[in-house]
Amino acid sequence: MDLFDKFRAEENQGNIGRFMKQVHGYFAFPKLEGEISAWMDFRGKKVLTWSLNNYLGLANHPAVRKVDAEAAADYGMAYPMGARMMSGQTVVHEQLERELAEFVGKEDAFLLNYGYQGMVSVIDSIAGRNDVIVYDSEAHACIMDGVFLHKAKGGKSYVFPHNDMERCHKMLGFAKKRVAETGGGVLVITEGVFGMSGDLGKIDEIVAMKNDYDFRLLVDDAHGFGVMGKTGAGAAEHLGVQDGVDLHFGTFAKAMAGIGGFIACDTDICYYLRYNMRSQTFAKSLPMAMTKGALKRLDMLRNEPEHKDKLWTIVNALQRGLKEAGFDLGKTNSPVTPVYLKGGVAEATNLVYDLRENYGVFCSMIVYPVIPKGELILRLIPTAMHSLEDVELTLLAFKEVRKRLENGDYSKTEIAHVDVDM
Repeated sequence: MDLFDKFRAEENQGNIGRFMKQVHGYFAFPKLEGEISAWMDFRGKKVLTWSLNNYLGLANHPAVRKVDAEAAADYGMAYPMGARMMSGQTVVHEQLERELAEFVGKEDAFLLNYGYQGMVSVIDSIAGRNDVIVYDSEAHACIMDGVFLHKAKGGKSYVFPHNDMERCHKMLGFAKKRVAETGGGVLVITEGVFGMSGDLGKIDEIVAMKNDYDFRLLVDDAHGFGVMGKTGAGAAEHLGVQDGVDLHFGTFAKAMAGIGGFIACDTDICYYLRYNMRSQTFAKSLPMAMTKGALKRLDMLRNEPEHKDKLWTIVNALQRGLKEAGFDLGKTNSPVTPVYLKGGVAEATNLVYDLRENYGVFCSMIVYPVIPKGELILRLIPTAMHSLEDVELTLLAFKEVRKRLENGDYSKTEIAHVDVDM
C-alpha cells in the first residue's frame, strides 16, 4: 500500500478531519483579517472577535508596534544567525532572560523559540528513563507530547483526574515506590490556568505535598503569565506559592502577544537546559525583532498595570453578565470564559454560523472529541481591547442563540452549509 493512501480515505481523517470539506475556511482555519482589534474582518464582514490570545491588548499597541518596526528595520528578521550555542547569542537575549527571571522570582531563565515545542523539550530534557512523571489529566497537548516522549524512552508516568488532589496524592505514592526501585526522581506537571476550562491548577495544594513526597514541580503558565497575580507574574503568585514552583514555563503568545517562550528556574538547572535541550541547541535563535519586542512588552506588563486592570474590568463584566443570564461557565476563575451548552456537531456549527452571520459575534467552538459527545463549548477570550458595549452586544446575542438552541432550531439541519476554501 502507498504510504499516503490511508490519508485519502475519509474514515482515516479523524473525528474532526472527516468534516474538513464542510468546515475548512469557516469553522476551522478561519481567516480574521485587518487590524488586530476587538472588531476584525471575517469573509467581508466586521465581527466582534473573542478568539484572540491578546489578553492585555498589546498586539497592536502603538508603543509595541513602534519597537517591533524599529527592531525589524535595524536588524532585519534574520539576525542573529544560527543557534544560540553556536552563533546566535546576543546581549539582548541575555537581558530578556535576566528580566524575565526577575519578574517571576527565579534565579535564571532560558528563552525558547516556541511555546509548544519548548514545553515538549523541557520535559524531554528533565525527565530520564528512570524518572517518573505525575501529571493532570487535562494537561495541554504539548505536555502530553512531552510525556509521550518520556514513555518512549522507557520512562513511567502516572496521571490524576483534573485537579483531583486525593488522586494526585495516590499517584505520588506510586511514583515514590517506583523511583525507590529505579533510583530516579519525580516530576509533577500541572498548568497555572487551564486554557479550555479556565480554572487554575491547584498549585498551592501540590506544593504542600512536597512535605510528604520528594518531587519537583513544573507549571505551564501560558494563560496565567501576565494576567494572574498582583504583579502579573502568574497563577502561582496569585496563589502565594511562587517559591514552590521549580520550573516556571511561560509563553509570549498570550498576554505578551508575540512568539516564543521561556523557562525560569535555578541557575544550575537553566545551564543544564541551555546545553541539553535539543530543540534549542539545533534551532535558530529567536530573531532580534521578536526579542526586542518581547522586552518592550515585558516592560509594559511590569510598569503599566492599567492594561491588566482593563482586562479584568471586561472579564468581570462578561462573566458576571453570562452567569446572571443563567449560562454555565464551569469553574473558571481566570479570563478564559467557556460557555457550556448541550448539542452535537450539527447544533454547534449552526449556532456558530448564526452568531457570526446574524449577530456579528466570532468566538471559538469546541466539540467532540475534545469534549464528551453531546456537549459543546463556546470559548471567549476577553481582552483589554474590548469595551463594555462589546460585552452587552455579546450577552444579547448569546441569549438569543440559546433560545434557538433550546427550541431545536439548530438540530433541524446538518452542518451549516457555507462556501469553504477547499
